[in-house]
Amino acid sequence: EDAERRCPSLKSIPRFYEKRSRDADESNSLRPRVLRAAVTHLLQRKTAEELLDEEDLHVIGALLKKHARDNCGDDGFIDYDGFAKIREELAKRGDRFVQFFMPSTFLKFPRDLNGCIAIITFFTFVVRKVNIRQTRVSLSYYDQLGCGFLREKDMENFIFELIPTLPQLNSLHEEFYPFYVFTAVRKFFFFLDPKRTGRVRIRDLLSSPIITELYELRTEQSLGAQEAESNWFSMESALKVYGAYLELDSDQNGMLSKAELKQYGSGMLTEVFIDRVFEEYQTYRDAETNEREMDYKTFLDFVLAMENKNSRQAIQYFWKLIDIHHKNCLDSFTINYFFRAIFRLLCTKNIDVPPVDDVKDEIFDMVKSEKPGIITMQDLINCRQGGTVLSMLIDAAAFWRYDHRESLLMEPDDDDIKF
Repeated sequence: EDAERRCPSLKSIPRFYEKRSRDADESNSLRPRVLRAAVTHLLQRKTAEELLDEEDLHVIGALLKKHARDNCGDDGFIDYDGFAKIREELAKRGDRFVQFFMPSTFLKFPRDLNGCIAIITFFTFVVRKVNIRQTRVSLSYYDQLGCGFLREKDMENFIFELIPTLPQLNSLHEEFYPFYVFTAVRKFFFFLDPKRTGRVRIRDLLSSPIITELYELRTEQSLGAQEAESNWFSMESALKVYGAYLELDSDQNGMLSKAELKQYGSGMLTEVFIDRVFEEYQTYRDAETNEREMDYKTFLDFVLAMENKNSRQAIQYFWKLIDIHHKNCLDSFTINYFFRAIFRLLCTKNIDVPPVDDVKDEIFDMVKSEKPGIITMQDLINCRQGGTVLSMLIDAAAFWRYDHRESLLMEPDDDDIKF
């Protein structure tokens, strides 16, 4: 009645839109619980009716071998007649199989002179499709708002409940679970949510190689040392990152100050760069010292950017730091501003440094920007050397390695120089 009094048109035109309530307003509401129950019921039905299980895959594999062409020179090929017979046999088991045995599916694969397709290629395709759909269903269980995306807390719940199902994490101590979850979730949000909206679309998760990297931990056989080191989600990698955070935290207060973060890596990051990190990204003020300090989640973003400097997401991360005038471009003044800090730091180590103007000219030559004398973020991405350029402006050790790259090729052991 109050609404009709405020808006008389409601008497003749019924309300057809209601603004979605905020999460906080729905905390004690029946609506989100009813929605989750409905989504769960729908997903369970779709799982039963549409998804293939391991037994179904074994049946498909057996039928593919049974109907393989003998005269193709190998039993690893099947023609369309055999393909159609398999569809007819599987149709008796349910409609969920038909989607993989349509004529259009057969035509997607390269055929030999006899019109046959490779069985192993087709079966791999089926397994991959099944895995993607199973993953979509699994992720959809955590989409509490039913909007097709996961918030950070939704993703944390997904990772937390996934840990016991991954054989590679069997020896992970339960006390470390929360820190492992933070470590894993940050990679998804760093690469798939560069605008920091606080949510990631399920569609983007499924098409991203990051989810594939996570599911590498499903294998029973232990990862090799190199594989474990290169996989962000491995136990070894997570412990390494968290161990680095604890080692930097010299006062053991659980947060990193500017002085502590400056010791990251080779300890040759410039003060100008560290100041910009604390100015632009989320930090917390220490009650005793009144200094800004960085927590573990913010540190994870920093590490991901430092380890993936050539990626678009990392360049976006650093661009916010080096675009000091917020003009969406870098000019000679900005390059001088950052490189002079490199110059001063190397001079304190009695290391010869080329003139600032020479370095500035070399950076412009490397980037080959569209507008002379101005570098945009897109220029850095397009030149494919954006990571190198950024390193030259923020890390004195990285600049020294770049400046001595030719001699390091001849004597790689010199790369271990202690500044």
